Amino acid sequence: MINITKKNFANILSFLGKKNSETASASLSENLLMNQNRHNIDDIGVNVKNLRDLRLQDIAIPKSDITAISEDITKNKLALKFKETTFTRIPVYSDTLDNPVGLVHFKDFALRHGFGASKTFSLKKILRPLIYAPPSMRLDKLMQKMQNERIFMALVIDEYGGVDGMVTIEDLLEQIVGDIFDEHDEEETYQCIEQKPGVFMVDARLELQDFLSQTGVDLLGGQISEEYDTIGGLVFNLIDRIPIRGEIVRDQNSNEFTVVEADLRRIKKLRVSVKIKRVT
Repeated sequence: MINITKKNFANILSFLGKKNSETASASLSENLLMNQNRHNIDDIGVNVKNLRDLRLQDIAIPKSDITAISEDITKNKLALKFKETTFTRIPVYSDTLDNPVGLVHFKDFALRHGFGASKTFSLKKILRPLIYAPPSMRLDKLMQKMQNERIFMALVIDEYGGVDGMVTIEDLLEQIVGDIFDEHDEEETYQCIEQKPGVFMVDARLELQDFLSQTGVDLLGGQISEEYDTIGGLVFNLIDRIPIRGEIVRDQNSNEFTVVEADLRRIKKLRVSVKIKRVT
């Protein structure tokens, strides 16, 4: 696990803007990976350079998966939302998500209305601004904008002015250092949530055997694969490439795997619609 400090973050931005990439890369790697091996340091340098090639549309969380709240939410419901999601920032909208008004930060909510405070609840008084960005914006440009404006959540806006997705500072940093875990994450425990009968939202790293034990569905149909162990590996094997976000992949049993989240390097999250019977 890598600890991202403010100094590290500044070095990442410095690296993105410096012409002498070898010097900047060494400085960034030294701060980020003081105790890591040389191979990993080289990978970090490559990933930082990749920020110039990737666009927001490549990594954005889809609109359908954004957790947001209405500006009319009550204090108790907001407290429950923070508790259920463990998020520190949540976007706020008026009427629909296509009319965003800002974001609410847990720290602001806790300081004003926690610890027995009796102030009248007003979401508007603790709203913070959001960044609005087009899908074509490069990741390095958004990272620099976040640093300059000190706003670490952006909504991706389509050509019609509607919300198309969301990108946070954590999403950007994960393109450099890989997955970032905090105190709320359970390492090596990957989610599988049944959204409705036969439809599951899963982490692509969830092992097929774990999916079977949690859902009773054997996606391999009793066969054994020596080439992959995870659901993401299964999907990759079906089409022999990394699918794009929104793509639907089907197997020979008509099970559907909808790519909810992915980047150019790997699949991250899938919606699995199963057509086969559960193992009893």
